[in-house]
This record gives sequence, structure tokens and C-alpha cells, in this order.
Amino acid sequence: MRPDNDTFLKALLRQKCDYTPIWLMRQAGRYLSEYNATRAKAGSFMKLAQSPDLACEVTLQPVERFKLDAAILFSDILTIPDAMGLGLSFVAGEGPKFAKPVRSEEDVKVLHVPDIDQSLRYVTDAVRTIRKALHNRIPLIGFSGSPFTLACYMVEGGSSKDYRNLKTMMYTRPELLHRLLDVNAESVTAYLNAQIESGAQAVQIFDTWGGTLSEPSFKEFSLRYIEKIISGLHKTFDGEPVPVIVFTKGADQWLELIAHCGAQAVGLDWTSNLARARSRVADCVALQGNLDPMVLFGSEERIREEARRVIDDYGVVGHGGHVFNLGHGINQFTPPEAVEILVDEVHRYSRDFHR
Repeated sequence: MRPDNDTFLKALLRQKCDYTPIWLMRQAGRYLSEYNATRAKAGSFMKLAQSPDLACEVTLQPVERFKLDAAILFSDILTIPDAMGLGLSFVAGEGPKFAKPVRSEEDVKVLHVPDIDQSLRYVTDAVRTIRKALHNRIPLIGFSGSPFTLACYMVEGGSSKDYRNLKTMMYTRPELLHRLLDVNAESVTAYLNAQIESGAQAVQIFDTWGGTLSEPSFKEFSLRYIEKIISGLHKTFDGEPVPVIVFTKGADQWLELIAHCGAQAVGLDWTSNLARARSRVADCVALQGNLDPMVLFGSEERIREEARRVIDDYGVVGHGGHVFNLGHGINQFTPPEAVEILVDEVHRYSRDFHR
């Protein structure tokens, strides 16, 4: 059943909307005092993510505070490799760490597609809990990292500035990396389908590090596996379409390729020109984005001005097709009142474009 406010879903499906919907990547996070309080209660990030009730609590916090048009599951993109037994932990000031990086033939050989109902049940339980708590007000977005982005963390053992280990594997043992990516793609497909079956009404694939590749490598090691995932996802569930969004940071030069990967929407970072992007894809997919997250540190006047600019860039619409978002995740130091200003301006100003 469609939610009471289905503007976000309509926009993704390029159906007529009354205004441009908005949600924010990382909208449940450290910029909110209530999130920090819940995380402190949980004791750690992983304990927070692995508690369906607490994950529901933080998912709903921004929705209760701001008039957002979609909620997104609170979780982490690294849940899949953690479920594979790589030993995920989060070190203060350093980010994610894996106790068992994947770098050898034997490391790849022992990887397996996780049993979602066993090792990732806490995620699907969270999806069900959130859907119930939303009372059908707005849609819920599920998500996963892309196979390549997951591989970056798995091979490097954590965050990296140059992806030396991953790219060494890519250029010396491409067949080994392909085997790793195959396992990741099968895992992501099963994981996203489980989220859809549990209640997610749209899903986003975060290909965060795909933009670090050359064009031939992007096609071979990233886009190819995103296409494989999308081809295996539920297209509908309970009689409703389930749109897919693909977000590849730094991939403006490959926009046309991504637009034909099977997704209903393409997320853009803030370096893309939305007007040119819309022209390039010829309205064959919806576009999501793409305000610079740092705009939210500006004055109220500047926030409103930049919000109008993004809407103007997308241009006049006789249908949906634009979902307003940031060009990357919201910064942890963002003033919450800036988000309230942004949401208000997007809703207010965009109505003129949908008459």
C-alpha cells in the first residue's frame, strides 16, 4: 500500500507531484542531539545499529523533527562484510576497521553469501519495526553499499586515501577481484530483496568509491555488478513498484552509463550541473540531489537561495523526476535549524514548478 505522502515515490517514478520531495543522506546522525543521546544509551555504533528498536528510534528522529518526505533505514553499508566474518569495529577518529582484510586467494575463497535471516536478521527486523512505527506516513528507503565500495573496505581493511591494496589486486589479479565482487553482488541482491520483503519501499545503492576508478575500470569493476544486482531485485512488492536509486560519488562523466543500468533514479553529487544532467539523460530516469552539504553552514538567506538554485537548475516539470537531496551525507556539525530552513524552502519554492 502506498504511504499517505507518496510524493517521493512519485518523483522517482516520474509521476506528477505537487512539489519536489526531499530527504537527506545520513539524515539520522550526529548533528542531532537526540541521536547522540540514543547512541550513548546504546554504548556503541554497532550496538545501536544491531538493535531494531534503537535503529527505529534514530531513523524516526529526523522525520519527527523535520517535514521530510522519506525515512531511510538506520544501518551501515558494512553490515554485509561483517556478516561474512571479517570482524567489523569502529575506532574513534579512524572510522571502520576489519580484523580480517581480504587480500589473498585463500581470503577470497572462504567468503560466503551471508544467511540474511541468521546473520542480518537485526536489519530486516529494524525495517519491519520502522515501517510499523511510521504508520504509513511516508516511504521507507532501504540501502546497501555497492559491490565495489564494499570491496574497497574489505581489501583495505578500513578507510583509505589511495586504495593501494584494492587497486593492486585490480591490476595484478583482476580475476581474484572479480570473484570477490561476484560474492558481494550476490550478497547485496539477497540483502536488498530481504529489506524489500520486510517493508522497504525504495532502495539506494551507495557506490561511494566508484568515482575513484578510470572509465574502463568503472565499467568492469563497478557498474557491471550494479547492473547485476538491479536485474535480480524485486521490481514490485505487494503490487507496488520498488524504485532503485544509484549514487556514485564523483561519477558525473559516466552519467549516461549509470542512467541505463536499470535504476529508476541516479543520485548526483554537488559537482554536477543538474540542468545539463537532465538534458543528458533525456528524462529517462529521475535525478536526485544535489546541494553541497556545506551550504547548510551558510546564512538562512544563502541556504534558501542555494535551494532555489538547485530547483531552478532542474527546471520546470510537468511530472516528477527530481528528488531534492544533498550531494553527499550531511556533516555531523550541521546546525539542525539549517535543515529546517532547507526543507521549508524546498517545499515552498518547488510548488510553483508543479502547478
